[in-house]
Amino acid sequence: QVQLVESGGGSVQAGASLRLSCAASGRTFTIYSMGWFRQAPENQRELVAIIRADDSTNYADSVKGRFTISRGNAKDTVWLQMNSLKPEDTDVYYCGAYTYGSSDYDYWGQGTQVTVSS
Repeated sequence: QVQLVESGGGSVQAGASLRLSCAASGRTFTIYSMGWFRQAPENQRELVAIIRADDSTNYADSVKGRFTISRGNAKDTVWLQMNSLKPEDTDVYYCGAYTYGSSDYDYWGQGTQVTVSS
């Protein structure tokens, strides 16, 4: 089992920055990839950014150049630095973990709200 706890959401104005954190605990050695996803009510959860065990990353086109995903040396903490925030970035952001042997992200945090006002 892996537990994920997010922090760092909040309400900001357009153009501001926020940094989200996700701390993993439990069987963290089973984690292949961690990432950030976002979901508005009645919408599907969409990928924002992921980072794999080899430190390769992927970003949604809508956040490229503005958001940066990184992780600590122990690889059990992941951050999402969000710059130049836009109102359309408003969402609940979830941290996910993809474990070895799984077919998809199989562990999720509780979510943290990000609200960007114009």
